[in-house]
Amino acid sequence: MQLFQSLGKILIIFGIFITVLGILFFFAGKTPWIGKLLRRILRTGDIVIERKNFSLYIPIATSIILSILITLILWLISKR
Repeated sequence: MQLFQSLGKILIIFGIFITVLGILFFFAGKTPWIGKLLRRILRTGDIVIERKNFSLYIPIATSIILSILITLILWLISKR
């Protein structure tokens, strides 16, 4: 029973996180400052290579930021 309760908490927190992220991306196109902020956060530290018929995007900084956020969320959940 304890497993289901902790799994339920994780799913609720993950759902809230996805909802907030979706709202940010929804309003990014309508509100210029949110779009600029998201682009600056997500593109800083990422590797972008663009050629004539080729483009490569390696999201190093974005992956590190997401990893830190997920680690913090799981750490906070496990402390309870």
